[in-house]
Amino acid sequence: MSRVDFYVLAQAGEHARHAFACRLAEKAYRLDNTVHIHANNRADAKRLDELLWTFRDGSFVPHHLLGTERAELPSPVTIGHDEQLADGRDLLINLCDDVPSFAEGFERVAELVTSDEDCKSKSRNRFVHYRDNGHKLDTHNV
Repeated sequence: MSRVDFYVLAQAGEHARHAFACRLAEKAYRLDNTVHIHANNRADAKRLDELLWTFRDGSFVPHHLLGTERAELPSPVTIGHDEQLADGRDLLINLCDDVPSFAEGFERVAELVTSDEDCKSKSRNRFVHYRDNGHKLDTHNV
């Protein structure tokens, strides 16, 4: 069973989730972990691709967007938006409203929750899904 960490952010909005996803991906990369960030859609995946270059001065997170030419190059961080998956990743950062069908294949999953009610409500549903499927759950207020 996967370990699932819910990170509850004080901020609202999708940008807060994306910025925290970048910070988390950078931390995991620096600890020699591989990461897959699962976005809601192609537009969000492209925003994350750009944000990983600019979210913090001096940051460097080698990554690529699945389904592009760069996807042929091995990178420790991948970004996708559909059922495409970079095999063999250590951490899934889920930015979707639902639990992806492939989440079971990850040792660790990070769920990012903002302070807006819609996001909290959808994350509660994901929490119940993970709990009912026997995953180890933890919550972090950040």
